[in-house]
Amino acid sequence: MSLKFIPLAALLASFLPLIAIGQDRTYDLYVCAAVNRNYVIGSKITTTSGLHLRQANGQWAHVGINDPSIFAVSFDPRDHNTFYTAALNGALRTVNGGDSWRVTTSWDITEPKDVCVDPHNPDRVYLAHPGGIAVSDDRGMTWTKRERGLPDRGKYTQTIEVDRSRKGHILAGCESGIYLSQNDARSWRKTLVTEETVNDVQQSPHDPDIWAAVTQSAGAYISRNGGRSWTAFDQVPSEAALYNIAFDPTNPGRLAIGSYTYGVLASEDGGATWKPRNEGLPKPHRIWRVGVDPDSGTLLASLYQKALYESSDFGKTWKKAGLEGSAINSFVFLPNSRK
Repeated sequence: MSLKFIPLAALLASFLPLIAIGQDRTYDLYVCAAVNRNYVIGSKITTTSGLHLRQANGQWAHVGINDPSIFAVSFDPRDHNTFYTAALNGALRTVNGGDSWRVTTSWDITEPKDVCVDPHNPDRVYLAHPGGIAVSDDRGMTWTKRERGLPDRGKYTQTIEVDRSRKGHILAGCESGIYLSQNDARSWRKTLVTEETVNDVQQSPHDPDIWAAVTQSAGAYISRNGGRSWTAFDQVPSEAALYNIAFDPTNPGRLAIGSYTYGVLASEDGGATWKPRNEGLPKPHRIWRVGVDPDSGTLLASLYQKALYESSDFGKTWKKAGLEGSAINSFVFLPNSRK
């Protein structure tokens, strides 16, 4: 065995890129990922699924429990050690950064698809689940169903988001359309009628009046009045599922859509035109989710059970970014303490 000693100057130089990366990033990236390619029940293959945090060197660290069914995560803005996940067995909460967890929902609220902490009142948490919408006003200790205005049939809820600029305003994507509440989910009214489930609803980081949504097979939509009315994106195909939509926080004209059928669809003119951005990605282009880094504008794309890919030119070229064998259910960019 031989030992090689690296001169101090060379050693410091080798770490400078990592230091620069860590200092430049003002957001931490968390992903909810099922890392289970080639895994079957009873298999001896060991996988680590659930919540992952991107490190300063670009590597990934697993956070909390090993659970492939975590679909979404939402953090308490007052204390980032407190966060909630939507998972197969209910809404889970940790108050110590993931060291320990508690299932907060009961038998009648299971398999939630999305969770959202209210930025105006972080003690309040909203939950989207197959039976509708549930709300906790005490940090997940108790839950109440709030479904007034939702249909008896068709209230399956896939996604829920709180309007960051209007207290009490929430948008929910259900199997029968988009519903808006203006009173902390005490009542709902339909603002978009669809015959297919709404898979994702997002608010523009540039203009709080602008929202975008995608559906299972009814196309994509934009609202310019806080979700009160919607218009279809004409050039977005509607024959197959669109899984999610993401705004570019660094460029108001840029949006991206992820689709298992169409791959990555990108717009650089506010949604007026759309183009596939799949050149350089492995075929078939089975995109599970897309996201955009608010620090750099880097476009991220999860290829189903393949890996995470990133693009610095909004999809014109791609390179692998880790998480081999994964399917990412959501990207969450959290302001860090270095900001």
